[in-house]
Amino acid sequence: MDKRRNENNDKIKQIKLIMIFGYALIVIIAAVFMAYFTIRKNDMVLKSKVSDLTYSLNVQMKLNINTYLSKLESISTLVFGMEEAVSYYSSPDNADQYEALNTEKLISDKLYDLCIMENYVDFFIVYSDDHTVGKVSNGTTKLFGDDLYNDMAQTVTRKRTGDGWSTGYNDDFRRIYYVKHINDNALLVASFYTSELETVFVRPDDMRNTAVRLVNEDHYIMYSSENEETGSKLHSDILDRIGGSTSASFMDDDYLITVNTCADSWYVICSAPTQIILAERNIVIRYTIIITVVTSVVAMILGTLLSIYVTNPVNRIVTKLNTQANIDRLTGIYNKLSFEENAEYMLKNAGKDERHAVILLDVDNFKGVNDELGHAYGDKVLADIGNILRITFNSSDCLGRIGGDEFGVLLNIPANRQKDYMTLINEKCRALCGEFHNNYTGSSRDYKISASIGAAVFPDDGKTFPELYKCADAALYSSKHKGKDTFTIYSDVREEGDENA
Repeated sequence: MDKRRNENNDKIKQIKLIMIFGYALIVIIAAVFMAYFTIRKNDMVLKSKVSDLTYSLNVQMKLNINTYLSKLESISTLVFGMEEAVSYYSSPDNADQYEALNTEKLISDKLYDLCIMENYVDFFIVYSDDHTVGKVSNGTTKLFGDDLYNDMAQTVTRKRTGDGWSTGYNDDFRRIYYVKHINDNALLVASFYTSELETVFVRPDDMRNTAVRLVNEDHYIMYSSENEETGSKLHSDILDRIGGSTSASFMDDDYLITVNTCADSWYVICSAPTQIILAERNIVIRYTIIITVVTSVVAMILGTLLSIYVTNPVNRIVTKLNTQANIDRLTGIYNKLSFEENAEYMLKNAGKDERHAVILLDVDNFKGVNDELGHAYGDKVLADIGNILRITFNSSDCLGRIGGDEFGVLLNIPANRQKDYMTLINEKCRALCGEFHNNYTGSSRDYKISASIGAAVFPDDGKTFPELYKCADAALYSSKHKGKDTFTIYSDVREEGDENA
């Protein structure tokens, strides 16, 4: 009897054990499956989000380098306002050597002023007899030798504008040169160190592991955040993946790579090892496996908690990266790309009878602030302008910084102001001008900062954002032409054009 009872107890124990282990096995399999599915899904989301945001970062870098190069080109055009520089011709046959020396000194002084203001390495004019006037660095003299004019003339690749960019002469990538024809016998030459681009290609703190490179059409690295790469050929691991692409994003098990074409057929290439980008994801996987094995009995409950635990770090990363990619860090409002995307979205979703407005603002005399009061003070002015825009406009309006000292607003006119929308637009523009009257005069009150404003109305002046932007820009130009420190509605510009016609 005891033996049978023991046998029955043993069978019951066996059944219990089978049920426990069977249930535990089912729960473990379910937990492992759920963990695998959750991790795989979050992998896909994370890769997609990080790829998109890294591409947005690349686009921002492209805009930065284009702005930097365009600034040098714009400064170079100032030389054409110097009659002496345009008309003077260096020649040993000059009849009046004294007058020639005085002319060259006058040209040299003006070139030095432009050079020092922007901290360029070179800023000089070279004539067809290889005579130079202005600031010529020893490095440039040693690099190009005695045939400076002809060597520089070969870098003029844009025939229509008579200028060109180059670097890598005799495999020297320490400087980037800009050369422009002044006349048939003279070239303007300007250069800066490639190391200066460190201030152009500024990366968010969370993307310090992303390498940023500026590459020429022959795939030589002109600048790299990995300093030892400058001057070398783009590594085959990167080159093979981008192929002939000029604007794309790639991600595989080894690399995340984005590429964009910028000025003068150069490329901005960002890359990072995939494992570094997904490092936090790997930590999540490791803890998920440990928790699944150790807590097999309650794995079904922990599966839900794990999904939250897995999702939260990813959301934090994506939210932080999205903010850094969309918001201008200096002013706290949208950057150019995000402003345009949001404005287009708002206009596309506007009602049939709704009125809205695009308002463009350009800061008058801002260059004087940077030149005389310093860039740090200029940054404070820009940051304060962001605050003024937030105070002047509502949270439903779209605010953006679209250039160095240029700002844009998509004014979302509420339903109760649709009938007197022009009054509201005038009120907002007048309020902006008024805010500038009370601010930014500098410690010495010598530099009055004002705003030139242009506005265009949707859908009267345009039904798409590009159309409205063009009209608002024309109105802004009219404000500048009137003497600055004012605002202009595009309908007024159109009426003036009709009267003139």
